[in-house]
Amino acid sequence: MTKKPWNAKTILVHEGSRRSQYGEMSEAIFLTQGFVYPSAEAAEARFIQAGEDEFIYARYGNPTTRMFEERIAALEGTEDAFATASGMAAVSGALMAMLRAGDHVVSSRALFGSCLYVLEEVLTRYGVKVTFVDGADLDQWRSAVVPGTKAVFFESMSNPALELVDIRAVSEIAHAAGALVVVDNVFATPIFSRAVDQGADIIVYSTTKHIDGQGRALGGVICGTRDFIRKVAEPYMKHTGGAMSPFTAWIMLNGMVTLDLRCRAMADSALKVARALEGDPRLSSVIFPGLASHPQHDLAMAQMGSGGTLVAFEVTGGKEAAFKFCNALEIIKISNNLGDAKSIVTHPTTTTHQRLPQALKEALGITPGLLRLSVGLEDADDLIFDLQSALSAI
Repeated sequence: MTKKPWNAKTILVHEGSRRSQYGEMSEAIFLTQGFVYPSAEAAEARFIQAGEDEFIYARYGNPTTRMFEERIAALEGTEDAFATASGMAAVSGALMAMLRAGDHVVSSRALFGSCLYVLEEVLTRYGVKVTFVDGADLDQWRSAVVPGTKAVFFESMSNPALELVDIRAVSEIAHAAGALVVVDNVFATPIFSRAVDQGADIIVYSTTKHIDGQGRALGGVICGTRDFIRKVAEPYMKHTGGAMSPFTAWIMLNGMVTLDLRCRAMADSALKVARALEGDPRLSSVIFPGLASHPQHDLAMAQMGSGGTLVAFEVTGGKEAAFKFCNALEIIKISNNLGDAKSIVTHPTTTTHQRLPQALKEALGITPGLLRLSVGLEDADDLIFDLQSALSAI
């Protein structure tokens, strides 16, 4: 009888598990930077070619980190993964590992500030040519991606305006030109993502967000083919030092056990919150891909099957009103993280996207009144009451 493939919830609990001779139930934390070899000959052989379950140095790999890599790769549907020290280590590592001076990258313009810095400042400093496009405009992708383009990069759902990029369509455009598709999928989450099936080659996550889910540790991961991970990403990451620590990997493993339950509960609450806010006269707009009013609602349902866990809305009255609103909240906390069990509100124009030029903020819809809400695990009715009470305080 052929073994039945595991479903996501089972993968999140069991995939990649390694047990020592003690047969521990919980995943063990191997807090070691190095490993002992039975002989000098064995050390030499391992440095020539390490075996499937052999390790050399924690910057190269570690049993706990490897458990996390195998689990996230199985969930995402990729052949392999490399765990990194942060989400930005994953983004910069995936791009820097594959690119050389003279290479051409096409990227969506709607990006997190640090991602934009890597593309605009770091890559171009070393001779990489970068072209920015409106991620939702397929004609712009078709014009910008040319034969010889090495890679395309985009956030599948943009931060903070929740604009989607059509992964399947852009992947077809990129692959026709021989380019690799690199997707920052953090807003979509590994639960709602089907990026590999839709054509993505390399997927990066900030595991700091939904995967940890409790604001405990920084982390990231690059997912892709075994050849890309082990022959391209790993050499770059292990020599530049961006690897995840074993303790962080253990935290992420424990976060993954409840990832499906948390993301679905948060998305359900996000939809209730968005519906409660939509049409409120104190708000200029409510942005949530799960609402029929979102211009890309059909794409969101086809691509993710969900609106996700984040809601954006614009408070009438600009920055002053937005600050009054934030300061009046009781349950929802002001911070700049997302994907947490606790609901978080962020004012992007003065925090996460503060350093963007004003013209670019305006082009991306990052107005003084725009707020990004990461919906947590609190009772949805309590969150709605908190939001409406804060609106009344403006």
